[in-house]
Amino acid sequence: MSRIDLNCDLGEYVGTDRMGADEAVMPWITSANIACGFHAGDASVMRRTVAAALSEGVAIGAHVGLPDREGFGRRAMALDAQTAYDITVVQVGALQAVARSLGARVGHVKPHGALYHMLDADAGLGDAVARAIRDVDPGLLVVGRSGGPWLARAEYLGLAVLHEVFADRAYRGDGGLVARGEPGACIDSPQAAAEQAVRLAREQRVKAADEQVLELRVDTLCIHGDRDDAEAMARTIRERLEQAGVEVVRPACG
Repeated sequence: MSRIDLNCDLGEYVGTDRMGADEAVMPWITSANIACGFHAGDASVMRRTVAAALSEGVAIGAHVGLPDREGFGRRAMALDAQTAYDITVVQVGALQAVARSLGARVGHVKPHGALYHMLDADAGLGDAVARAIRDVDPGLLVVGRSGGPWLARAEYLGLAVLHEVFADRAYRGDGGLVARGEPGACIDSPQAAAEQAVRLAREQRVKAADEQVLELRVDTLCIHGDRDDAEAMARTIRERLEQAGVEVVRPACG
């Protein structure tokens, strides 16, 4: 039987506006990547999101991003290696403290938005962020793009990694994601996203925008919590995976 973790980016708001949506998604996922206050989130949001994850038995991870609330962390920015190291330490440490106060623990780290792609493109930044995670807690799992060079670097530094694929994003022929803003970058139909999720989980394959069939390592499958239809997307994908005989489980070390 195929097994996969179903993760979602959550806690990406300030105040109480999106808490209902996040809570509605929680029963359908197995791990949550929680914004740590830089691209989104704040102390109260982190606490509420950790508590919601804890109540549903969902694994807790730090979703570390660039210090760019206005751009939601999706705009590339100039960043030196030391700054990349520092902002990672601060964000992971903040969520660890919140989790510990609630009797929970942080099990994984996933970069957000532009930072996610910058770590593959810039070896110096990738090394800095991986070292920061290791220095905070070498037992943390690292989540990144399936087959990407950043995960290889993190493994070289002794970290356990999860190769991530996406249910609701389109792929390029080189294995990267179609850039947001380009036509067809996001898959808006829950049914179409569920079809892609099942193929990824069962066959470790996905059809790219140019019709190439890519083979990818699949450890964890991402959906996005900032969608208006996040609950419907999560529920449809979870139900279709289980109907296809895929066991949806939280990360082994998360």
